[in-house]
Amino acid sequence: MDSSDLTPKDDAINDSQQNLQEKLDEMVATVDSGARKLTSTAGWILVSVSLAWSLFQLWIASPFPYMLSDIIPLLNSTHTRSAHLGFAVFLAFVAFPALKRSPRTTVPIQDWIFALLGTSCALYIAVLSNELADRPGLPITQDLIFSGIGLVFLLEATRRALGLPMMCVAMVFLSYVFFGEYAPDIIAWKGASFNKAMSHMWLSQEGVFGIGLGVSTGFIYLFVLFGALLEKAGAGNYFTQVAFALLGHYRGGPAKAAVVSSGMNGMISGSSIANVVITGTFTIPLMKKVGFSAEKAGAVEVAASTNGQLMPPIMGAAAFLMIEYVGISYLEVIKHAFLPAVISYIALVYIVHLEALKADLKGLPPRRITTIFQKIVTFMMVMIGMVILSGIIYFGFGWVKSVAGDASPWIAGVLIMAAYFALVRYSINFPDLGVDEHHLELTELPEAGPTVKSGLYYLLPVVVLIWCLIVERFSPGLAAFWATMIMLFILATQRPLKVYFRKNGDLEHEFFSGLRNLMDGLIFGARNMIGIGVATATAGIIVGTVTLTGIGLVMTEFVEFISGGNLMLMLLFTAFICLVLGMGLPTTANYIVVSTLMAPVIVTLGAQNGLIVPLIAVHMFVFYFGILADDTPPVGLAAFAAAAIAQSDPIKTGIQGFLYDIRTAILPFLFIFNTELLMIGIENWWHLLMTIFTAITAMLLFAAATQGYLFVKSRWWETIILLLISFTLFRPGYWWEMVYPSSQLVQPIKIVEMVEQLPPHTDIRLHVEGESIDGDIVSKMVVLPMGKSAPGKARLEQAGLELRRENKRLFVDMVTFDSLAQKAGIDFDWEILSLQIPVDRPAKQWMYFPALALLGLVVIQQRKRREVL
Repeated sequence: MDSSDLTPKDDAINDSQQNLQEKLDEMVATVDSGARKLTSTAGWILVSVSLAWSLFQLWIASPFPYMLSDIIPLLNSTHTRSAHLGFAVFLAFVAFPALKRSPRTTVPIQDWIFALLGTSCALYIAVLSNELADRPGLPITQDLIFSGIGLVFLLEATRRALGLPMMCVAMVFLSYVFFGEYAPDIIAWKGASFNKAMSHMWLSQEGVFGIGLGVSTGFIYLFVLFGALLEKAGAGNYFTQVAFALLGHYRGGPAKAAVVSSGMNGMISGSSIANVVITGTFTIPLMKKVGFSAEKAGAVEVAASTNGQLMPPIMGAAAFLMIEYVGISYLEVIKHAFLPAVISYIALVYIVHLEALKADLKGLPPRRITTIFQKIVTFMMVMIGMVILSGIIYFGFGWVKSVAGDASPWIAGVLIMAAYFALVRYSINFPDLGVDEHHLELTELPEAGPTVKSGLYYLLPVVVLIWCLIVERFSPGLAAFWATMIMLFILATQRPLKVYFRKNGDLEHEFFSGLRNLMDGLIFGARNMIGIGVATATAGIIVGTVTLTGIGLVMTEFVEFISGGNLMLMLLFTAFICLVLGMGLPTTANYIVVSTLMAPVIVTLGAQNGLIVPLIAVHMFVFYFGILADDTPPVGLAAFAAAAIAQSDPIKTGIQGFLYDIRTAILPFLFIFNTELLMIGIENWWHLLMTIFTAITAMLLFAAATQGYLFVKSRWWETIILLLISFTLFRPGYWWEMVYPSSQLVQPIKIVEMVEQLPPHTDIRLHVEGESIDGDIVSKMVVLPMGKSAPGKARLEQAGLELRRENKRLFVDMVTFDSLAQKAGIDFDWEILSLQIPVDRPAKQWMYFPALALLGLVVIQQRKRREVL
């Protein structure tokens, strides 16, 4: 349509949409990448430094430094962390204005001075690393000056990039370091001198330059850059269009498509606010178009976008921190996170379906109507094709590796490039989706087949990433490096290749456009990392405070006192802290703060209550509630972004979004008590399939109960029954323990005879008590694996435990170094108070039958009422 055909009303609508888009872009920039829009020299410096940061991160993540180590000196973690923070601090002062009234198009001279001074303090650690290593804990005056100034500028950079709350939290912890003697008696300590505090916080890797900044340097940056490049290439729009093509015609289809597209875009954007803006400008108007209220349309997008960080294989930045804090591989993190994330998204799709049923909403009209049989055949063909293709790739590469040896990576590279060229050549047969068309109104659903086929090459970098992580078992940083390199190649070549294959268009123009997109992606990735880089450094102040002052042990006693030793109350207390802190802290910083303080407390208190809580379960618990804070009123920024698009009340939108997210909020409580949801303790494939089926069913029933609707509107007693069934399917052991206890309590003096009778490779639980190395009395429950069958004394010695008997009491006489007993946390001279031996009992899964029978009664009742209606 020609511009002359537009009416004044159309012009007004377009102007309104443009103004809204500008406000949304400003909101994302203010929160994520910097609110300043610079031109001339300042803009050139900002772009150059951002580009240099991305190139530096790619260099240190690549294998090239090791290949060229004879020419270029290798950088150790001290150098890389220091440079990483230097870039982040410099860009924070340049990209983020000091105050709301500060200029947005220029950088005041004082900000340049602050940027250079802050960067110099960060680089001081790298430049003088050898001298600092020669005087550990004995800083000279120069060291203290740079450390003090560095902390001040880091806190100011934090205030600019992340807001006042994060800086205030760090200041509270710093105040405790210096003035701990004035704190309440329960947490008071003697306080640290300026020398000791600066040595710990700035001159060592215990504070600012600790694990958090190390993970940001080694892993997080590459994944954020990978996501930024995917977005610049047009993958975000592709995922959104595919979701609408596949789901848009179903009842309430735009909302279902919004959930799926937000889940897929979650691996591109680590920011829930950016996710809302990227997909919401496209999905929210369509949800309103088919009948969703403004609040519910915005709430669906908020719930879907905030959960995007939960979805493997590319999760939020906090997931990479788990690797270091829990001491497991990223593959293990993905495995544990997979089932809760999937059932959470399936439940949200079902919630949307129930909302559509209650309001009798329809979907968007499809371009081509297909029968159920055609859909089933197409689905089966796609699944069979994927299985065959996966088999060919897996076994084909396995054969290539066995035959080609060291040359196999080069062969793999050639095959990937060949697949890329073939898929780009194939894509020109279908219409281009455009790089960024989220803001365009969709009047008719795109056709599924052509839409999917138009961008299949976007999946290649994701496939490479997953292959490197799962099959090659590369480190997350190296896997992300190779995926990013392929993404860079795609960005630079996709446009000129399409012109070349189509034999029309300006090849030179498209070539330079591709290079501009590549540069923009590198710059965009760096600007998205400013907040994360500063957050992980500032969170190091909190971690450093914990390690310096020993407040972690005090927190255990304090929280135990508040909760009265009740694990559930303590979990509620932890969830509340996550939600409150999350109102002002980004997810990454929130996770570092709460997991540092609370994770050991939960594990310890669980052990005292006879519950062995895996550390990964506690960290996932904190991770989940840190993410949920983004849509928790009254300060849920994601809800404010969605409300701006939906033209709804932000508080009502946030409340509705949180109601949708109740399904996500209960999952952490459930997998603390039933670790099978994290795929821990799965014995075989049947056990896995049963766990997946019952978890999905339970979550769907919970969603139906909270929505008050299954087939028709539920009665109050049906809602209670649905909640009861859902709980039983999630945690059948709760009821089974009342009938068949899982273990029997045995007097400790009988431990040798009882251990001898146990089947091979059985675990026993010991309630032990003794004095720690710090002089504190410790009382906890530990799990000790027993190896193969042998005499009782020999089996205990194999586990590293030698015992002695004094009258009717049993003590640990010796613990073998690096044995299972030592790893379980047992120390010598501790007393064994009781012994729990597992008993042979019927499987807890028998509880599924009465639960499913109750479900059948509810279904029959509701179907009868629906037939009457």
